[in-house]
Amino acid sequence: MKAMILYESFFGNTEQAAQAMGVALGAATDVAVHRISDVGPTALPALDLLVVGSATRAFRPSPDTSAFLARLPGRALDGMMVAAFDTRIAPEDTGSAVLKFMAKLFGWAAPKIMKKLVRAGGRAGAEPEGFCVVASEGPLREGELERAAAWVRQLA
Repeated sequence: MKAMILYESFFGNTEQAAQAMGVALGAATDVAVHRISDVGPTALPALDLLVVGSATRAFRPSPDTSAFLARLPGRALDGMMVAAFDTRIAPEDTGSAVLKFMAKLFGWAAPKIMKKLVRAGGRAGAEPEGFCVVASEGPLREGELERAAAWVRQLA
């Protein structure tokens, strides 16, 4: 299986999750992990699996992730298994009723990423997933790297 994990990270949390996923897939897969700004959407190699992750910024994917997805040529991912993840602050960790309301209203980055990947012809391999940070700059909650590794292994 040939796989690529693309990510955008501001404080290193999304990168840590992506790297943990790459290690989890590594033994059974030819896997590459790259920052999304380092890979052009028209230059994707033939892949069996594409995983895209982003920090959630204002309830959306990061600007570089959004730009990458917007530039995907139509049907560029035909037949490819795709998955999406994000990093986020869980409203229950902040105690903020406003954040809880806003998250319910606007959602998170991963479902938006998945929608664009499927629109480009990708075949959803898993439900979009979020990995939680304990503060706006992190770190990731304890156990999230292991959860990220387990999540991506189900795709192999």
